Amino acid sequence: VQLQASGGGLVQAGGSLRLSCVASGRTFSSYVMGWFRQAPGKEREFAATISGSGDTRYYADSVKGRFTISRDNAKNTVYLQMNSLKPEDTAKYYCAAVEGFGVRSQRTRYDYWGQGTLVTVSS
Repeated sequence: VQLQASGGGLVQAGGSLRLSCVASGRTFSSYVMGWFRQAPGKEREFAATISGSGDTRYYADSVKGRFTISRDNAKNTVYLQMNSLKPEDTAKYYCAAVEGFGVRSQRTRYDYWGQGTLVTVSS
């Protein structure tokens, strides 16, 4: 599986962005998808995950209520809608995939990673 993330950019605090991640292959619905982020000098951390069918979602406390993960299996795409952005959301955002059921928040449980897209939130 190859993953291509896009949609990052520069936004003011309080603004919104929508990230997209397109996956190659024909069995996208078999994959649990996740979004992670890595700020400069920090470890990569979990943000959100969604099951293959899209019926189960799980968020990090830091983004809950502001970010929404969704997927369109017909388009092999997973999205991360980010609202009420804060300067501390500034990071490179990565999408990840692993074949299986349920949702996963641990980065070590993902097999495939995209190249990342940079989000910068100015104060």
